[in-house]
Parts: sequence; C-alpha cells; structure tokens
Amino acid sequence: MRRLTTFITARATSWIVLVVALLGTAALFAIGPGTTSESAPGPGLPDTAESVQVSELQTTLPSADATSALLVFSRDGDSLTDDDLAAVGEAATDLSALSRDGFVPPPTLSDDSTAAIVVVPLEIADNIDSQSERAAELREIANAPLPDGLTALLTGAEGFEVDLSAVFDGADFTLLLTTVIVVAILLIVTYRSPWLWIVPLVVIGTADGLAGIVAARVASLIGITLDASVTGILSVLVFGAGTNYALLLIARYRDELRLIADRRHAMEKALRGAGPAIIASGSTVVLSLLTLLFAELTGNRALGIACATGILVAMIFALIVLPPTLLLFGRGLFWPYVPKFGSEDRSARGVWGRLGRFVSLRPIAVAIVGVLVLGGLALGATQVQTGLAQTERFIQAPEAVQGQRVIADSFAAGSGSPTAVIVNAEYADEAAGVAAVVDGVDSATVGDGDGEITQVNVVLSAAAETEEAFDVVRELRTELGSIEGADALVGGLDAQALDVSEATRADQNLVIPLILVLVLIVLMILLRAILAPVILLVTVVGSYFASLGASWLLFQTVFDFPALDTNVVLLSFLFLVALGVDYNIFLVTRANEEARTLGTRDGMIRALAATGGVITSAGILLAAVFAVLGVLPLITLTQIGIIVCVGVLLDTLLVRTVIVPALAFIAGDRFWWPRRLHPTAPGVAVADAGLARPDRSSEPSVR
Repeated sequence: MRRLTTFITARATSWIVLVVALLGTAALFAIGPGTTSESAPGPGLPDTAESVQVSELQTTLPSADATSALLVFSRDGDSLTDDDLAAVGEAATDLSALSRDGFVPPPTLSDDSTAAIVVVPLEIADNIDSQSERAAELREIANAPLPDGLTALLTGAEGFEVDLSAVFDGADFTLLLTTVIVVAILLIVTYRSPWLWIVPLVVIGTADGLAGIVAARVASLIGITLDASVTGILSVLVFGAGTNYALLLIARYRDELRLIADRRHAMEKALRGAGPAIIASGSTVVLSLLTLLFAELTGNRALGIACATGILVAMIFALIVLPPTLLLFGRGLFWPYVPKFGSEDRSARGVWGRLGRFVSLRPIAVAIVGVLVLGGLALGATQVQTGLAQTERFIQAPEAVQGQRVIADSFAAGSGSPTAVIVNAEYADEAAGVAAVVDGVDSATVGDGDGEITQVNVVLSAAAETEEAFDVVRELRTELGSIEGADALVGGLDAQALDVSEATRADQNLVIPLILVLVLIVLMILLRAILAPVILLVTVVGSYFASLGASWLLFQTVFDFPALDTNVVLLSFLFLVALGVDYNIFLVTRANEEARTLGTRDGMIRALAATGGVITSAGILLAAVFAVLGVLPLITLTQIGIIVCVGVLLDTLLVRTVIVPALAFIAGDRFWWPRRLHPTAPGVAVADAGLARPDRSSEPSVR
C-alpha cells in the first residue's frame, strides 16, 4: 500500500492520477448511462409467482392489446342529481372519441346513488409519455362541463400508472439538488472555511454522476433496468458515504499537518492511516448490498447492484481522486483554522476526550444506561405493523387514490381492481361458481377467453391490498386449486401485492442473516479479533431495533402512517447495519492503532478524542442526507429515510461515543481476544490535560 499512497501523493505523480481520473470520467460521461427508466418501479416478481403467470397468460387473450380507464363521478358523498346523471351520460358519449372501438358502455350507478363509474376501453399505450397525454385528455373531457359540485376522477390501473409516473417525474433532480444543498451547508458548518467544503463536494458530486452511469451499465449486463427510486437512493448513498470518507480523510490529513512539515508527506501518512478504515467500511457496505443479488424481487437486486457499484465509485474517488485534489492547494485551504506544523493537539482536552475519560471511570454504569436507552426505544418495534395498500403509499393522495377511495365507499371495495382468475376454458363456469361462494367475494363472472383458457373476473368486498383482501386471495387459490383439471391461477392487483409481500418476507429471511455474517467476517479480518467484532455487531443491531421503535413512534404520532411498507424493514436494516458499523470501524481501527503504544484503555480514549468530532459530523451529515428522501411524495422512501436517519444518529451519538467505549473499558485487553495486545512503547498515562501523543516531527520518513 505504501507504493500506491506515494504514487497518489508525490509531486511527480499526483498530477498523473488527476489527469487519468479526469479523462476516464469524461469518457464515461460521454458514453452515457445506457438503459434507465424514469417511471415508477414495477413489482419485480420472479416468473414463478402466480400473479406473474396470470399476467403472461393474459397476453394470449383477445383483449390482450386493450386496457381501460375508470372515471368515477361523485358529489362528496351526496346523492347524484338528475342533472348530474345527465352530465355523466354526456361525458361518457364524449369520451367515446378516445375509446379503442368508438364506444363507451353506459355509466354504472352505485346502489346508494352517490357515485357513477364510466369505463373507457383503450388501446395499450406505447410509453408513459403518450399514456400521460391521453390521461390529460380523458380528464379534460370528463370534467368539462359539469354541474357545480360534481367531480370526475381518473383512477384504476391507467390512473395509477400515470400518477405513479408523475411522482417520479423530475424526482432525481429534486433529490439531487436538495442533497447537494444539505451537504454543502453541513460541510461549511463542519469546516468553518469559505472554500475547503468546495473540494470534497465537487469530488463526491462527480463521483455521484459517474456512479449513476456505471451502475446503469453494470445492471444492464445482468438484464436489470434501474428505475427512478433506485437511482434516487443511489445518489443519497453515494453522497452520504462518499462525504463520510472525505471527512475522515481530511480530518486525518489535518492532524498530520500539525506533525509533518511537508503537506505531501502528511497526506501520504493520512492516507495510510485512514485508508484501511475507509476500505473496510466501504467493503462492508458493498458486501452487504451484494447480498440483495440473492433476493427474489428484481427491485431488491437492482438496488443491490446499483448501490454496491456506487459505493465502490465513492471509495475510489475518496481514496484516489480526493488526495491529489487537496494537494493542489496549500495549508491555506483550511483558512481561517490553518493547521500549523508543530502546533498543539487540543483534541484530548475537547469534549470527546473528556467524555472518554468520564466513561472510563464508570464503564459498567454507563454501559447499563446506554443499553437501557436502546432497549426502551426498541420496545416500540414490537408494535410495528407492515403492509401499505396502494392508496396509502403517497404522502399526498393523487387523483387515482382519491378516485379509488370514492369507489371503495360507494361500490364493492374491489370494483376498481378486480381479481383475475385464469382457468382451462371448459372449467370457467365451475370456477366462477366456486369463486362466487368464497367468503369476501362480491361477484364472479366469466370473462374473455381464447378457446383454451378463460378469465374469470372476481370482485372482492375488501379494499385493495389490505390483509382482508390477501385472505380472500389465499382462500381463492385454495378453493380453485382443488378443482381437478382446471389449472386455476389467481392474479390481479391484490394477488400481485400478496406475492410481493411473501417474496419480501422470503428476502428478509435470507438476506438479513447473510448481512450479519458478512459484516462479522469483515470485522474479524480487519481487527484480527473475535470479541470486539461480536460486540460491535451486537451494538449496531441493537441500535437498529431502537431506531425502528423510535421511528414507529414518530410514524404513529407525528406522520400518521398506518403501517410500514413491506420492503422498509429489509432496506432500513441493510443501510443501518452496513452504514452504522462504519462509525464503529472508524473508532475501533483508530483505537487499535493507538493501543499499540498507549494500551487498550488510553488508546480508546485517544481514539475517541481524535475521531469524535469528525465521526459526529459524518453521522449528522449522513442522517441529514437520508432524511432528504422525505422530499419525495412516496411514504416508502420517507420511512426508509427517517429510520436510517434516527439509527445513524443513535449510532453516532450513543453507540459509538458511549456504549462501545464502555464495553471496551470493561473488557480491557480482552477486547482484542484472541489476539494479545503487545504495546510497542510504554503506556502513556492520562493526565488532566489530556493524552500525550508521540511526537512524529522527528521521524526520518517525514522530513
């Protein structure tokens, strides 16, 4: 590693690194990202899922090239008047101009006369842009003119697709702009310099742009297209992790500038000191993300490969591009707080050094209090409920959701999204009869067929994508599956949501243990110990459950979210464990380094004093960056952002600063078991003024 760090920082070769990085980045930007999607993410179920099989079979039916739009007319719960019904009939006639066959069936009036549905048969649109244009025409025709108080809402599959696409329209730009602003503000506050913050922001911003291109190319090699939700999380992750790596390196560089006169030698020393921690940290995140490649859902696999690629790019830029970029400027880059050669290290007298000494005097009491805090917060996790219906996934309900709610209030709740059952043609009537008597089914009618298979349309009484609807789908699959020779398959929106929920549960059961094993292995290799890695992993998992409990309390009392979306538990666990262990890696690798001369107790205090400020800044920055996901109107991303934000703050301010040091003080030299600690110099006592650190100004290698 010494040769590489010398090449990156030496006067004769550092410019080569920058030129090669610049040319390579420009070439990749010129090539472009390849295939990406600006639309909403699809379900991503495997081909073996029953709902997917139904969708495939539906393509062989005569109506395969057709879809329909649902327009629901209502008067805020009041009964429709004769004038209203006349206007609805006129609208249906006008809408026939957009129908695939020039005809729109008569409106369907609810039993209580509070709503009417107009179904408009349509051709399947080639792309989301043409679909959105057609939706705008449908809305314009349906709403003009109408009697005062009567409204028309576009809903159903057509409405949801358009509204979901609108949610992600321009989402990447909004998310990126907000992220850049948040990172810039926090870097300015951290460095208190008018220009130092610009260097890491530009380097990591370039890494983010490059990560999007490389990730899309890598994903396309395995047949995956990245959608807007994945690219949004990718940007947040690259900015958050990349800036953390930059903060750690720059903080170490500032320390070495006090001890070494030549800034290039100081950067080389900083790179050798911070590099292993950054590599271990990044490797932990990358390996954790790659476990998603074993997931059933395509969306999880896409997120795993994209974000793992992004972290690799962020690591490369932080370790290879950032050092020579910083070296283009002198010590004045840190103005007005310029680290002068030979100046005193005041970190031990700061708040983190004092905290370390306090914890070292009462480690058992501090550890007990810390564990009680985490345990108390984790109690909230026992009340967590999962599963959001399609109408509950938006911060602000779009038109399709409002229309679906009107249908659920006035008609059978499942009218807007009937369940599709595919059976062999000769069993269609029998299947419809069996389905009709299943508890929770409002109606079952024989629909389209091609002579070999027939679709039976089943309307459920329960609202779409609720646990009640899932129970009915399970019962339908059981009852229809018992018809010998029918080969019945149950699909549709509710069946698809059920399949996604079960696939997500399977992904959790597989991926979460893999993440824990991989993180433990990386920590063992890094620290060459067993006890310390186990302690670190347990504390991070504890902070995850604490953050889940605390976040659930916020969701219930402040945000009024009914439940967590199905994939929130897995993704928040992944990000929190992988990223949360980073701060423990930064602290404990420094403690391991300092313990060689100071011993375990004093080495941990020195490490906490030296890294406390930068790790706290990094944690606050990462928490703020993930909170930025809340600018998007999807509850799923908001929930992930808040859980990770709360968890990172707990890791930064409680676990890493209090609980881990307390446990290390309790364990003593056994913390590094089975490795025996052999200090290379006598331990240096902790004085009231702080910890002394060996003076490196006389080392031959830094002259």
